[in-house]
Amino acid sequence: MTSAAQPTGSVTVGVGPLTIDDVVAVARHGATIELSADSVAEVAKSRAIIDALASDTIPHYGISTGFGALANTSIPPEKRQKLQRSLVASHAAGSGEPVEREIVRALMLLRISTLATGRTGIRPETLDAYIAMLNAGITPLVREYGSLGCSGDLAPLAHCALALMGDGEVATADGDVVHAADALKAAGIEPVVLQEKEGLALINGTDGMLGTLCLAIADLRMLLSTADIAAGLSVEGLLGTDDVFADDLQKLRPHPGQAKSAANLRKVLDASGIRDSHRDPHACTRVQDAYSLRCSPQVIGAARDTLDHVTTVAERELAAAVDNPVVTLDGRVESNGNFHGAPVAYALDFLAIVIADVASMSERRTDRFLDRARNNGLPPFLADDPGTDSGLMIAQYTAAGIVSELKRLANPASADSIPSSAMQEDHVSMGWAGARKLRRSVDGLTRVLAIELLTATRGIQMRAPLTPGPVGAAVIETLDGAGRPGPDRYLSPEIESVVARVADGDVLAAATRAAGDFN
Repeated sequence: MTSAAQPTGSVTVGVGPLTIDDVVAVARHGATIELSADSVAEVAKSRAIIDALASDTIPHYGISTGFGALANTSIPPEKRQKLQRSLVASHAAGSGEPVEREIVRALMLLRISTLATGRTGIRPETLDAYIAMLNAGITPLVREYGSLGCSGDLAPLAHCALALMGDGEVATADGDVVHAADALKAAGIEPVVLQEKEGLALINGTDGMLGTLCLAIADLRMLLSTADIAAGLSVEGLLGTDDVFADDLQKLRPHPGQAKSAANLRKVLDASGIRDSHRDPHACTRVQDAYSLRCSPQVIGAARDTLDHVTTVAERELAAAVDNPVVTLDGRVESNGNFHGAPVAYALDFLAIVIADVASMSERRTDRFLDRARNNGLPPFLADDPGTDSGLMIAQYTAAGIVSELKRLANPASADSIPSSAMQEDHVSMGWAGARKLRRSVDGLTRVLAIELLTATRGIQMRAPLTPGPVGAAVIETLDGAGRPGPDRYLSPEIESVVARVADGDVLAAATRAAGDFN
């Protein structure tokens, strides 16, 4: 696991919801967290209710009983600490490679957020220790496989709870993998001995899949604007027309995402010498551009609308207190099904579908540049000496291979269910699997867009002495020579450099400096 980012700022966690930006700040940028005063009071109040029920002669699920299919087994007081430890240790059953540090930090933050609502019955000292562990940059090793997305992300959260108890493996803020007890000791944190109900409170939530969704939303806000920029540069370099992106034409089909994408495309093509060179209808006899050029705002715009819907789902889930049982506002302790991951699982799958389609259209634009029958006067494969040089032929192969994988990743995980826990948990969401594949999908889209930008900027430069618009010029400058025309050279480092500039938001920032904010 990589080392944590240097902490930047602080986020207050309370009885109300976090924002997606809060999740990104803590998970990705190392912001610390603090607990609000109203949360401190609410947590103490609900814990008093749990303590009272713990001494009741009537069994209460999760407090004085076993779990899952063993919910009808009563546990005597002298065995309840062992019950909590056994629950966490047995559920920390993940397998595979450790997941990314920012994902683990996101799920820890979101579990803390639910605990801070006062709806779980956690003890204040347990919550304080969890916050201290996150703030110290201690990141439990959560394994790739183990969650079925119901009851929430049990295994991933159990690995975090186990670390809080001083067991299992963690990564320090410096990225060193050590035993949890050593990391807690170095940070001055006392390992927690769990009491009644606390094991369930620590592991029963949708936090892993929701954290992944929040980070993907943040990434896609940037990537879809970058997709508009790449599409606009392809239209420019392929001598396409921007007439079809006119505002009045977009209003005939009033999808908001389409309007935003079309506006972005108009900005990219504004003041382009290349575009101006073929405005005369007598000089340019093409009636219509191919769909991959002409319909870009319809496809990228629909992806934007999907992202807006998914953001609404994420914001609702950020406002949720997911646990079973929960302490209600009027003091009841009730079992429920709010841990089921379906709402988040569907959203994760939906994004994977639109990512595959946006990337597929991007790859088609890349391919058009390389075919001299379709690229309007450019050399085959944008090669310097076609035949001797292969140009960007294999860069397109790379994009095509990624798009093929993205199509496989678009197959919904949430359409599957494998029963567990002796048929007690007989329908599960598979949301964690959806989250893991979405993570790969976002990376794939980043790479496909980077290859389109590499190709489009080379094509634009090969139109010299015709000049691109301010956006094209700014992007070419930002790519710092990657994609420049010339004899064949080692191409992989150039692709990776453009991938980094896309992922870091440098391409979008350059376009914004040249033409103002992009939607």
